[in-house]
Amino acid sequence: MKAEQKSQSLSRVGECLYRNGIGVYFALVKVGGKQIKRSLKTNDLALAKRRVSELRKKAERMHGKETRDMQFEELAGLWMESVKGNLKEASHDRRRVALVGLTPFFKNMPMRSIGFHEVEAWQNRRGATISARSHNIELETLKLIFAYAMKRGIVLDNPTDDFKRRKQPKAVVEIPTHAEFAAIVEQLRASKRSLAFGAADMVEFLAYSGMRVAEAREVRFRDVNFKLNTVLVTGGEYGTKNHHERSIPLFPALRNLIVRIIEERGNPSPDTRIFNIPSPRGGLKAACIRAGLKRYNVHSLRHFFASNAIEKNITFATIAGWLGHSDGGILVGGTYGHLRREFSDEMALRMNFSANPTPESVPAFAVVSQENAA
Repeated sequence: MKAEQKSQSLSRVGECLYRNGIGVYFALVKVGGKQIKRSLKTNDLALAKRRVSELRKKAERMHGKETRDMQFEELAGLWMESVKGNLKEASHDRRRVALVGLTPFFKNMPMRSIGFHEVEAWQNRRGATISARSHNIELETLKLIFAYAMKRGIVLDNPTDDFKRRKQPKAVVEIPTHAEFAAIVEQLRASKRSLAFGAADMVEFLAYSGMRVAEAREVRFRDVNFKLNTVLVTGGEYGTKNHHERSIPLFPALRNLIVRIIEERGNPSPDTRIFNIPSPRGGLKAACIRAGLKRYNVHSLRHFFASNAIEKNITFATIAGWLGHSDGGILVGGTYGHLRREFSDEMALRMNFSANPTPESVPAFAVVSQENAA
């Protein structure tokens, strides 16, 4: 009991600087008539002085009762407006959806009154009802909102710092077989709606180019260079995912598709986008249902492209460049490495030459070994 009292008692050692009975330094700062007490989490006097100075600067940025009492939903709206110009449409929409999930837990609460316990209550109640991915997006959004509040001088600390992301299960890569892809294209070509809106062409374009949907919808006819046999991938106004333009080869199937589109359009303007729809998602889903296949999504077409490249024994680094990865093939190898091994095993069966041909039989010891392994 005496030890506890000793640890809680504070003695003044400098301006706004105090120390408890066990040597830990604290800061007591007044702002707007309110006293703010913070542990500086150190026993070192020099470090404590630096930290109390930083805390005072933060406190001095706090201004006006109206701003300090700003409620969560109001600040969240201001933050969304501030980041809108720097986010792609899909990213901005993810933040908007995250706020829909967060707002019921923090609505009408002043930002300065939201602390560790309030964030913990959100995590305990909300976390049980949503996936790890949704939880992580909401937590990241909450962290960004508080970081924004700190910059505006509304709060001094970010109560989300102690909260970690949940581990997400690794997504299973779904890749159509060649027969399945042919069936999907057949269904799309048989649909007047998919043909009219360009979904059929866009599905083939994604599969033959390996582009992301957001990249494909920004490709204009001027980006296709038949002399150099390339397609320039810019990502349009918002850029590509890694913000680097790249050129990919005009692969044979891709070239034939674009030539067909140009002929059907009747020599379109170079500035015209090849596709007028944001995504062929709806048409692809309907085609899969009609063909009796699993529901492949538009990203499956990018996987389809990569798997075809691997089957042609193209290096991971080359595929990574085509896909717009800047890691030299690490992600491609980690995601599709099993395909290379399967393809290698298949190719190994063709290596059947020998100076001493022997019957295609399995030695007895190998049979026994396999049975034991099973």
